[in-house]
Amino acid sequence: MTTRRAHHPPPPLVVEVQAPYACFTRPEFKTERLSYPVMTPSAAKGVLEAIFWKPEFSYRIEQIEVLQPIRWMSIRRNEVSSMLTVGWIREAMSDPSLRFDAEADRDQRNMVCLRDVAYRIHAQVRLRPHATDPDAKYRDQFRRRVERGSSYSQPFLGVREFSASFHPPTPRSPIPHDEQLGVMLHSIRYDDMGESYRWFHAKLRQGVLTVPKHGVELPTGQSTTQAVRTGGRS
Repeated sequence: MTTRRAHHPPPPLVVEVQAPYACFTRPEFKTERLSYPVMTPSAAKGVLEAIFWKPEFSYRIEQIEVLQPIRWMSIRRNEVSSMLTVGWIREAMSDPSLRFDAEADRDQRNMVCLRDVAYRIHAQVRLRPHATDPDAKYRDQFRRRVERGSSYSQPFLGVREFSASFHPPTPRSPIPHDEQLGVMLHSIRYDDMGESYRWFHAKLRQGVLTVPKHGVELPTGQSTTQAVRTGGRS
């Protein structure tokens, strides 16, 4: 009789990232930006893709460790209150005299963000259907790029002006902190119907945010703001 061996996933890819500032905006705040106390999985995935990206695979974030005490700061910034549309851009391309008056559209907004942050990201490589090479190839390429400090684009934490640095993992311990973080974006799914968003109830336990394998899609008709304020309960 033959015994079937249990499939064990490979050890996760691990990288540490740090920055002077970070802002992982909560979705229930539309105008004024208020950050989550910790890095979100979508932000962590963005860091990994800045380091190494191929269309043959995607990253699945498993865990995020907080390595520095959570510190807050407030910044008041000048922003524009409207968003340019594709139609306006096309019109401006055909008419060089058309200009966007940023001064007339300027608005002061407050950002409550984090300072002196450091995180350790744990992730797995998930092959896409059209991939022909094993995941070990991409894992080795990622590790080599982390060792060299190479990246395709500059990693950032939440907003592009908050650039970050990264390096191989160290023996630092997560901070001893527990907190209920509320509903957090898990992943974005793209298909023929457009974008769909999946969420999970985030908890920080002894400085570690564990990300479930699958998120939950919001019920039809329930807004993101409602889901966050009710803790994801319909």
